[in-house]
Amino acid sequence: MVQGECALEGVERLMEKQTENLMDFYRGKRVFVTGHTGFKGSWLCRMLVNAGAIVTGYSLEAPTEPNLFALAQLEDKMTSVIGDIRDFAALKKAFDEAKPEIVLHLAAQPIVRDSYKDPRYTYETNVMGTVNLLECVRLSDSVKSVVNVTTDKVYHNNEWCWGYREDEPLDGFDPYSNSKSCSELVTHSYVNSFFGAPEAPAISTARAGNVIGGGDFANDRIIPDCVRAMAAGKTIAVRNPYSTRPYQHVLEPLFAYLMIAMRQYDDKRFAGWYNVGPDDCDCVTTGNLVSLFCEKWGDDAAWENQAEENAPHEANFLKLDCSKIKSVFGWKPRWHMAECMDMVCRFSKIWLAGGDCAKEMDEEINAFMEDN
Repeated sequence: MVQGECALEGVERLMEKQTENLMDFYRGKRVFVTGHTGFKGSWLCRMLVNAGAIVTGYSLEAPTEPNLFALAQLEDKMTSVIGDIRDFAALKKAFDEAKPEIVLHLAAQPIVRDSYKDPRYTYETNVMGTVNLLECVRLSDSVKSVVNVTTDKVYHNNEWCWGYREDEPLDGFDPYSNSKSCSELVTHSYVNSFFGAPEAPAISTARAGNVIGGGDFANDRIIPDCVRAMAAGKTIAVRNPYSTRPYQHVLEPLFAYLMIAMRQYDDKRFAGWYNVGPDDCDCVTTGNLVSLFCEKWGDDAAWENQAEENAPHEANFLKLDCSKIKSVFGWKPRWHMAECMDMVCRFSKIWLAGGDCAKEMDEEINAFMEDN
């Protein structure tokens, strides 16, 4: 057996061990999740609840109707606090009552085009929201592990054909991307200024690529646009079919966040800044992604190019280098785009038929955790 095959076999064993340990680790842990009513937050809370964690969420009301938080049937399985991340007093009250051991910060204004419409709100939420959250951590005596979720768009984008590494300059172009760059820098400052002692909480950031999955109803995202078009019996309108993005199933980064939080809980050496994205084969153009959606959906689904003139700037090419998280944790993506799109279409058709979306979420989570 060659050296590369030995290394690959070792990674496989490590991933299997981490998957087994993950569910055991979170059982009974007090976990505080900001942004729990959003798309990623709802999937994350379903994972945590299934693992037996004691979950408190802090967020605005679900941002869409319909919304995944309701479909996930989480209301009576966790403590859900409705509040604004910009309201420090309300956030601290919820935080202190929860006495969390682990904090996962997802609350954000997450839409690039919305950040052009309301940049002040975007910066207040994404930057001061992070400050408020880290202040709660600083003033707490219960927290041991924190993961701040940012984005692949934090980097100064040179439209390179290779992926950005964690030591590349942070300087997002649009207000959303730039505010997330600021969130990273705020986190770095707090780590340097307040969390250097051995007994201080371990703090990481995770820079994830574009996620897809069932139950996303946001505006200005391509998969929700596809599902809405199918529900209305229309052709899918694609405004920028030639932009390339690192697409991945929503469970991929969520597992990574939970893994990072777990590993650094007892060993601060694992704390750091991590890219979380797919392999190169899943960095595809929007047009190719939508073509795959149409193929998997069937029923003569089709799309057309409806590029806008004078549209707000968005990056044309963006890719992550995920060597660090693969090397440090033995992490690797599990599902490629064809599998992801199968699940997106299946979930969406269950929702359109009025089926049990929470059951479908559990089946996908279980399949993901078993698929080493």
